[in-house]
Amino acid sequence: MAIVGTGLIGASVGLAAKRAGVELVFGFDPDSEALRIAHERGAVDLAAATPAEAVVAAELVVVAAPVADLPARVREVLGLVDETCTVTDVGSTKGAVCAATADDKRFIGGHPVCGSETSGPGYASADLFEGATWFLTPHAGTDPDCYRFLHGFVASLGAHPVAIDAAAHDRLVALTSHLPHALSNLLVNQAGSTRVEGHEPLASAGGSLRDMTRVAGANPRIWVDIFLENAEPLREALAEHRRLIEQLEAALAAGDTGFVGRWIAEAGIHRRHLLAEVYPSMGGLFRLRVHVADQPGVLAGITQVLGAERINIEDLEMQHVSPDRGGSLSIVIAGEDEAHRAAELLEAQGYGVVVSDILEEDA
Repeated sequence: MAIVGTGLIGASVGLAAKRAGVELVFGFDPDSEALRIAHERGAVDLAAATPAEAVVAAELVVVAAPVADLPARVREVLGLVDETCTVTDVGSTKGAVCAATADDKRFIGGHPVCGSETSGPGYASADLFEGATWFLTPHAGTDPDCYRFLHGFVASLGAHPVAIDAAAHDRLVALTSHLPHALSNLLVNQAGSTRVEGHEPLASAGGSLRDMTRVAGANPRIWVDIFLENAEPLREALAEHRRLIEQLEAALAAGDTGFVGRWIAEAGIHRRHLLAEVYPSMGGLFRLRVHVADQPGVLAGITQVLGAERINIEDLEMQHVSPDRGGSLSIVIAGEDEAHRAAELLEAQGYGVVVSDILEEDA
């Protein structure tokens, strides 16, 4: 196989493919340093000097270029490979790249729904796709053999391949990914550029603002292209969001207690459904809140205690209060028995622990 673009996703594809048994991976990247690192890490076996050199003998080509470059790069690759080669991409928008291929039977758009707040091949991992949804966008003219081949490849990396129309894909990710990124930027910019009678909001922000703005300020080189490539579906999602904000504004102006109560309750139902979908068969998801002192080695000590007992941490977040008061460590554990076992271990170390069922929080 060949990988054209050896950043975080491309290099992770290479590592996962090697683990899955792919014998030979060629790689090309216009950034020679990225290609060098991918080669050193074993994500590619042979570093090619040109795209043509990389894809010449490939059965499968994965194009992992920036979103704005994908249409041209995929067209280039299709012009270089033979009729038996399957070509896919890993871009987070599908409309432009699928339109650019003119329904070429060898091309199937792809989008692994995963990633990291880091970037570059130095952070690549063979485990990146484990359990992730990987959208595939076949069209009416797609070669069935190419689709079966790509479907099997994606599954071999540990991902779940899901077929979807390209336009539907872009509307879906506009709502579930691009809108949250846009709103996160809007919210933190609003708070950061406002003063309330001389007070700076960010200086006294609580956990809710931190939680809602985790993805704010994500790499502009990536996200400018994503926003502009998927501009129309994102505009539609923003317009619907504006309508819902106006609905809430009207309820607040009218003092409509019933509407506000139903609105909050509905959000709670949807949130629990979201978490149940993410963690469908883990016997529940539980949060451990641990008060910790502000001193070196505390976090490492806690994770080592749980790791020694093979208790897996699904998620972890530290909320710092002050050097004197320390902070609150939030640890997410799957399974009620496992969560209480973790709490007992930490309490034996002298920590105060509060356990709660995430799916029931704020219910």
